[in-house]
Amino acid sequence: MLHRIGFFRGQLPTVHLIAASACLVILCLTLVLLPSEEVAATRGDAPPAEAVSTSSIPPTPENQTVTVQPEKASVTPEPLNWINFTVGSGDNLTTLFKRAGLTASDVYHVAKASKASKSFTRLFPGQTLSFVIENGELQKLKHIQSQLESTVLSKTTTGFDIQHVQRTPDIKQRFTSATITDSLFLAGEEAGLSSKKIMELASIFGWDVDFVLDIRKGDNFSLIYEELFLDGEKIGEGNIIAAQFINRDNRFTALRYTNAEGDSSYYTPEGYSMRKTFLRSPVDFARVSSRFNLRRKHPVLNTIRAHKGVDYAAGTGTKIKASGEGKIIFRGKKGGYGNVVILQHGGNITTLYAHMKAFKRGQRVGTRVKQGQVIGFVGSSGLATGPHLHYEFRVNGVHKNPLKVKLPQAAPIAKTEEAIFKSEASQLLAQLETYTAQSLALNTQQ
Repeated sequence: MLHRIGFFRGQLPTVHLIAASACLVILCLTLVLLPSEEVAATRGDAPPAEAVSTSSIPPTPENQTVTVQPEKASVTPEPLNWINFTVGSGDNLTTLFKRAGLTASDVYHVAKASKASKSFTRLFPGQTLSFVIENGELQKLKHIQSQLESTVLSKTTTGFDIQHVQRTPDIKQRFTSATITDSLFLAGEEAGLSSKKIMELASIFGWDVDFVLDIRKGDNFSLIYEELFLDGEKIGEGNIIAAQFINRDNRFTALRYTNAEGDSSYYTPEGYSMRKTFLRSPVDFARVSSRFNLRRKHPVLNTIRAHKGVDYAAGTGTKIKASGEGKIIFRGKKGGYGNVVILQHGGNITTLYAHMKAFKRGQRVGTRVKQGQVIGFVGSSGLATGPHLHYEFRVNGVHKNPLKVKLPQAAPIAKTEEAIFKSEASQLLAQLETYTAQSLALNTQQ
C-alpha cells in the first residue's frame, strides 16, 4: 500500500492523494463495522416459545429436535437375597445359624432381641427360617410359622426390630354330602373331605352315634364347611358350619355357634348342646371285640367271669382318650388288668381303662384331664390275648354298660343368647336345606 501511495504521489497532485487516502480509510471502517449475516440473525430478544412455528420446516434429521423433560429420580430397591432353610427334627437356632455361616454371637443377639416373643426359639419341623446376610453380617431373619403367620427380625442402628406378620385368608363355604356304602372314611373321601375333616365330623356326632357299632349301609351325611384361600389358592379347611347325619333313620343336626365370650360349640336347632359329658367310645374307630356280659367265659382263664365292660380291639399304640372330664385317681398296675388308669368324674361316676401299653407322659394321680385328652396307649398288658382296651363305666360303684348307659347332657344355650342363636340357627338350617335339595335334584338328573 505504501508503495502504491508513493507511486500515486509521483503521478497525482497532493490534494488528490489526500482525498484518495480519506476514501480508503472510510472503506476499511465500513468493512470492519458491517455485521456478518450470521451475527445479525442471532441478535435481538428471542421470541416466546409458543410464538415459534415449525410447521413449515420439513422434519429432516438436521432440524428435528426432541426435548426430554427431566424426571424425578426413582430408586428401585435391590431385591433381598433370602437364604431359606427348612427346620428339621432336632434343629434349633444354633444349628440353623451355623448352617447359614453365622456365629454363636449372632445366635445370642437374636435370642436376646426376640426373648419376649420367643418367635425364634420355638421352631418346629417343617417350618422355614430365612436369612439375609450381607458382608458376613445378619441383616434380616424371617421365621415362617405357616402360610398365614411369620415373624421378621431386621437389623437397625441400635439393635434389632421385630415385626409380626399375620395374614387373613379369604373364607368360602362349601357344601358336600354322601351316602355310606362301606365306611364313613370311604364315603367322606368320595365327598372330597380330608381325613382331618372326617374325624371332625365324627367327633361332632360322636356323643350320639357310635361309629363302630351304629353305622349302617345307607346312612348319609351332609355338611357346610369353610375352605381357606390365600392369593387365590386353597391353603386349607376351616370349621364345619352346619351338619346333618342320618343314622338308622334317626336325624341328627349340629349347628356351630359362637357365644358372646368367643367360645364356639355345636348345638341342636333347639339350642341343646351336641356335647355330652361323656364320649361313647374312648378309642377312635376301634372294633368292639367283647361286649358287656355278666356271664362271659374268660378267654384266658376259661371260666365264667362277668365281663363288666367293653373291649375295643385296636393296634398297639393307638391313643386312648378320657371319655369325660375328670381327675386321675389311680395310675399303675392292677392285677389281670395290667396297666390301668381310673378317672373320677364328679361325685358318683368313674371310668376305668385297662391293658395299656404305656401311660401318657406328664400325668400322675391327681392330674385333671379334659374330655378327649389322651391318657395312654393301647397294649396287651395283664391277662390279654391281644392288644385292646378294656373300658368300664361305673355309677356309684355299680358297673353300667358303656354302650347303652344314658349320658348326661352338657349345658344348653344361655338364655341371654337364645334370641341371637335362633336367628342364626334358622339361617343355617335354611342354607343346609337349600344345598341338600339342590344336591338331590342334581343327583336325580344324573
